[in-house]
Amino acid sequence: MTSSPMTDRPTTGSQVAAAAPAAVKILIAGGFGVGKTTLVGAVSEVTPLRTEEYLTRASVGVDDLSGVDEKDTTTVALDFGRITVSPELVVYLFGTPGQERFWFMWNDLVNGALGGVVIADTRRLESSFASIDFFESRDIPFVVAINCFHGINTRSPAEIRAALDLDPQVPMLVGDVRERPFGRDVLLALVDHLMNLPVLQPVPVG
Repeated sequence: MTSSPMTDRPTTGSQVAAAAPAAVKILIAGGFGVGKTTLVGAVSEVTPLRTEEYLTRASVGVDDLSGVDEKDTTTVALDFGRITVSPELVVYLFGTPGQERFWFMWNDLVNGALGGVVIADTRRLESSFASIDFFESRDIPFVVAINCFHGINTRSPAEIRAALDLDPQVPMLVGDVRERPFGRDVLLALVDHLMNLPVLQPVPVG
């Protein structure tokens, strides 16, 4: 039991718990080198926790560096960031590793996730297929963020949506994940998507 600084009256444990903000967990997924770490870093209000390691000769023949030849680090566990939306709501971002040899981490990271963001690179759209399948197979709502590297996008939104085989109701945004406003718009699109989903009615008993 503690005292409130405003009244000096004892504060019960239940009152303290009631004042704690609600926590929302969102997964940031996608293929290797599409910009997951960059997105988390762009929108997080705190210095992100990163588990990056340098690529070594041991990864030759294991990690596909096609289209990301200049990349020299990789996430081996997760990226973690935080956004305080209001005193009542805090959003926690968990970026997943992109290489197939680390996909086993996804099953642990997804626990408790309310929704997800799939980042895709138009130069390598196939690298994000696994992330989309992962969310769809678990009925986890998600949005797709198309990361335009160097501001270049050679495909129309309709072509991208068809290539990714997205359901019509899945939101898709196109922009640069290095820019905080775009990252904010992606997360807001996910929130709107979650709020617009139909609420499942309880099945009558008896």
